Amino acid sequence: MKPTMKRGNLTATADIWNAVISVVSDREESSTDTTLIEASLLLQYYSEIESGGHEILLTSLESFFYDNGIESYLTDLITVLEKIGAHDYALIEKKYGQEMWRLYVDLKNGEIKEDAFYTVIEKADAEYDNLNQKLEGLVETYFVSIHTELINVIE
Repeated sequence: MKPTMKRGNLTATADIWNAVISVVSDREESSTDTTLIEASLLLQYYSEIESGGHEILLTSLESFFYDNGIESYLTDLITVLEKIGAHDYALIEKKYGQEMWRLYVDLKNGEIKEDAFYTVIEKADAEYDNLNQKLEGLVETYFVSIHTELINVIE
């Protein structure tokens, strides 16, 4: 069931951003709402990468990747990134996503030295950083466009 909010509390983009984050944060894992799932995926990706780059993303989602595989996550992530016009970010994940995960697992298993892992992580993070935070604006625009699908807005 969608939460209800007054339109007067959603006048600024920052208000909508915060409201969508609140809804996404309260999302039940069993939710089948496609828009909510996509918003959650975007928020998680954006937050983790901004917090500490791809290494933090891999670390925080490690058990999910072990349980579900990296392939389905990357497919879903790339699809939603492309949907919101974040094509350059999608290309980074296409280019490095599987390799980063493979190296992460190999490093955890003691099969490689840290340098091999961090070389790829640093490349992916540098390409992300070179996009000058365009993702924030794209995610924000997406959140504004979908907020009425996630929130029952009343007068």
